[in-house]
Amino acid sequence: QVQLVESGGGLVQAGGSLKLSCAASERTFTNYHMGWFRQAPGKEREFVAAITKGGGLKYYGDSVKGRFMISRENAKNTVYLQMNSLKPEDTAIYYCAATLSITLRSQDYDYWGQGTQVTVSP
Repeated sequence: QVQLVESGGGLVQAGGSLKLSCAASERTFTNYHMGWFRQAPGKEREFVAAITKGGGLKYYGDSVKGRFMISRENAKNTVYLQMNSLKPEDTAIYYCAATLSITLRSQDYDYWGQGTQVTVSP
């Protein structure tokens, strides 16, 4: 069982930046590919970014390409999401998730964090 805990969310003005962190309890963190998803009120969960277990490949949703960057520190069992040039439409609960097989589909992720709220004011 992998436990994931997100942090770093908050309120920021449009154009600002935030960095989310997701700490994993599992010592075999390096076995897992990691993803970030978000869900805004009344909307479906949306893929944001994913990174392979070694960090060599990264994937981004179209709405965040060029603004967000995913990274990981396997020595710290942590994955990050650096969010720049934030827009009001980025407002959502952000979740990190772990999977044994790299995928962009939320239904294929095995473990989820509780989420962290990101609010971007105009």
